[in-house]
Amino acid sequence: CTILPFSAFLTDNFGRQHSYLRISLTEKCNLRCQYCMPEEGVKLTPRAQLLSTSEVLTVAQLFVREGVEKIRLTGGEPLIRPDVLDIITELRKLEGLKTIAVTTNGMNLVRLLPKLKEAGLDLLNISLDTLVPAKFEFIVRRKGFHKVMEGIDKAIEMGYNPVKVNCVVMRGLNEDELLDFVALTEKKPLEVRFIEYMPFDGNKWNFKKMVSYQEMLDRIRQQWPSLEQLPLGKTDTAKTFKVPGFQGQVGFITSMSDQFCGSCNRLRITADGNLKVCLFGNTEVSLRDVLRSGASDQKLLDIIGAAVGRKKKQHAGMFSISQMKNRPMILIGG
Repeated sequence: CTILPFSAFLTDNFGRQHSYLRISLTEKCNLRCQYCMPEEGVKLTPRAQLLSTSEVLTVAQLFVREGVEKIRLTGGEPLIRPDVLDIITELRKLEGLKTIAVTTNGMNLVRLLPKLKEAGLDLLNISLDTLVPAKFEFIVRRKGFHKVMEGIDKAIEMGYNPVKVNCVVMRGLNEDELLDFVALTEKKPLEVRFIEYMPFDGNKWNFKKMVSYQEMLDRIRQQWPSLEQLPLGKTDTAKTFKVPGFQGQVGFITSMSDQFCGSCNRLRITADGNLKVCLFGNTEVSLRDVLRSGASDQKLLDIIGAAVGRKKKQHAGMFSISQMKNRPMILIGG
């Protein structure tokens, strides 16, 4: 079989090939995390303006045909969308799509995991910012810590390896738990990923709250001096490390202190059908409107290609980003 050249539509002016698509399935969430959703909530897009099941699949099919190999379903909380299993089942049939991933808060995992696995889910990222139940309630403004922990164990039990645990580190809130999270990787095949706190509309970001990768690494190294860095994949966003002898590993996502735009291979589609070429960019183009106008695949591709072609070399620095008007994280798709 001939290997086709990578799609020009998904290649930007800096030669980055976008083979990874993140699709937000919903703006709704059953938690209210402080850094993701403004306290007053967000104005939800009316249901009719969100992508339908068939629109999600049409868009996915187009991107996969052009070379996307990995699709991650995000939200809001993707697992509260009623058709999530149907979407995964249909995505599984797309030839060329190697990986289907989900980022979830884990609240519904225990119940849904067997069906998700059966539908063809390959990869799981679970968000968890604390190992202290009372603090969990404070951060997410809901109960449910034990449900999430149970979901993590269930995922391991069902053979997901590594199960990725995403932890947003916030000074004064959970940076004192870094070592506890690392300790979690001793006996469990987890990859705990520490994410630098980032500025989004309504999350009261200030620089004092950000704990940088270097500071986190220093703290962990004091406890485990033998911590070793693992080789970096070409498009990895996380710098990964391992304590020798531990089953799992830890990663750091350093979007603020050390951006990795040069190897960016990802694009995002919001639940209301907008294409975002950069998480931190506030320019968006509506694929939904083009789809609904009855446009041909070629027209859609032209619009996608033009947006990808406008992708900047890198996102603005953290000072500019914190001043910029963007959607709250919940409306982007975490």
